[in-house]
Amino acid sequence: GEQLAAFRAEDGQAYVVDAYCPHLGANLGTGGRVVGNCIECPFHGWQFRGEDGKCTRIPYAEKVPDFAKVRTWPSCEVNGMLLVWYHCEGVAPTWAVPEQREITTKEWVFRGQTEHFVDAHIQEIPENAADTAHLDFLHGPAILGGSDLRYTRSRLWDFMKHNWKAEWQLEPEPNKHCSHLLVQHSATIFGKHFSLMDLTVSARQVGPGLVFLIFKHAFLGQGIILQTVTPLEPLLQKVVHIIYYQKNVPAIIPKFILRAECIQFERDITIWNNKKYLSKPLLVKEDSGIQKHRRWYSQFYSEKSRRLPVQKEDLDW
Repeated sequence: GEQLAAFRAEDGQAYVVDAYCPHLGANLGTGGRVVGNCIECPFHGWQFRGEDGKCTRIPYAEKVPDFAKVRTWPSCEVNGMLLVWYHCEGVAPTWAVPEQREITTKEWVFRGQTEHFVDAHIQEIPENAADTAHLDFLHGPAILGGSDLRYTRSRLWDFMKHNWKAEWQLEPEPNKHCSHLLVQHSATIFGKHFSLMDLTVSARQVGPGLVFLIFKHAFLGQGIILQTVTPLEPLLQKVVHIIYYQKNVPAIIPKFILRAECIQFERDITIWNNKKYLSKPLLVKEDSGIQKHRRWYSQFYSEKSRRLPVQKEDLDW
């Protein structure tokens, strides 16, 4: 529910501040302009410095009050994204987002992105990584069957199957905020292994809302999909997938990979949008990763994490 304004100062540095001017509430991101290293309010021309939010100029005032400032948000610009650190108690960043070398050196180039909105709690989305049992059942049917779960198991597409072998693990200190999923994908057509579809996916979750999915194929090269999950409302998430791929590989290859990933992700969305979170699910031995993941993910909450007043043991917030 936070409204923010991002701008790039004349020195090239990107900053993120509260969207609303503390003077009379105008939105700095709508009609505001960059002046030096400040953002100027479109209503009365107050200027706020990006580095610390301090108001440096009020066009019609003799003096700028010392307390006149807008809140700034810790942010970093990495892998072609501007990322904001949020902590409900205002704690400063305790870890950094890693740089993907191939993106920085432009060995891998941008090949497209998708955006989805998910009506679920943010925790539901990364929990899928630890729920390896769902891969063969939900994502086993051919992508030719699309994302509508009424038709994915149609006999029309029964000649093709996706096969998944996956292992989810936590990372040790100093990367306890990270987890890792290694997936080996293969496919069969009319019951025979089709080696051209063999693919290794290394999915590294960094914090609660960022995933690095690195694809490696024996013939078609390698690349990465960056997945970001941003809460817009208590139970509404915006999920963006951005793909970078080897620049010497024809663009149709990464675009196909992104399309295939999109179809599979939309199958998950149908589940998320209509499921209920169970704080005490009925699990079998093979589901042990789910509770392990929930314990790991609990580090991203604190005593003052906002929750709805009813059902404090649930994920309604």
